[in-house]
Amino acid sequence: MSLILNHVDYVYGAGTVFEQQALKDINLKIKDSEFVGIIGHTGSGKSTLIQLFNGLLQPTSGGVYYNGADINDAYDKRKLRTKVGLVFQYPEHQLFESTIFKDVCFGPLNQGLTEKEAGLRAFEALRACGVEESLYYQPPFDLSGGQKKRVAIAGILAMKPEMIVLDEPAAGLDPLGRKEMLDMISSLHEKRNMTVVLVSHSMEDVAEYADRLVVMSQGSIALDGTVKEVFSQAELLEKIGLAVPQVTSLMQDLRRKGLPVALDVTTLEEAKNEILKCFGGQQAWEKTLR
Repeated sequence: MSLILNHVDYVYGAGTVFEQQALKDINLKIKDSEFVGIIGHTGSGKSTLIQLFNGLLQPTSGGVYYNGADINDAYDKRKLRTKVGLVFQYPEHQLFESTIFKDVCFGPLNQGLTEKEAGLRAFEALRACGVEESLYYQPPFDLSGGQKKRVAIAGILAMKPEMIVLDEPAAGLDPLGRKEMLDMISSLHEKRNMTVVLVSHSMEDVAEYADRLVVMSQGSIALDGTVKEVFSQAELLEKIGLAVPQVTSLMQDLRRKGLPVALDVTTLEEAKNEILKCFGGQQAWEKTLR
């Protein structure tokens, strides 16, 4: 499975006085089972980009291909959206049924499943997303922000997509809620071998969870590579208006102070190991504390 964007442009309000080019000559390939982070400041084109993935928007020029087929050339969009599921930043844009359970059943029923089959899919998806059973028959709009996000994700999972695209899934959550949400997404990626695309403005989030990063700037792809490759481009990121993760910045400060730490550190665990190496490892460090 692959999703390919080939020389894609997207223009809002084409031919009007409000014309604005949102995407410029985008070339992107997302392969099977990847965990891709898409980052960029507000207005960089992130949200427009992901709406092209399942045909919610049609490119002004260029092609979008899923498994080799042009999705905008007589492709069954309803079928496509069961394979490439998009979870919006605001779950209220996705939830509409009278109960959580009905909402999660909606997608499978539209796929032609029986009520029993859809119900089983809904139970499985809600459990996978950590939604308590006591809430299943409550109205979705009575939930907290974090719970609504989980239900919105469950609604997509119930259709058993091959790719799930999440627009700022941890936005507005407290630190614990953020970690729980992102841990859940990471677990779904590992257990289901599912392709995940995570849109985020948090460098720490993408550094911790993604394998590959796509950096958007002014409607174009500025960088595309592994987490370490992208965050090694600190000067370019700064020019774009982004920053490396705080832990990477800390390692750079420690190196300037003379500590021989690696500069491609992106997570707390890596930082801990690097610092401990400078003191002879975990056991030597524990000795100094006695």
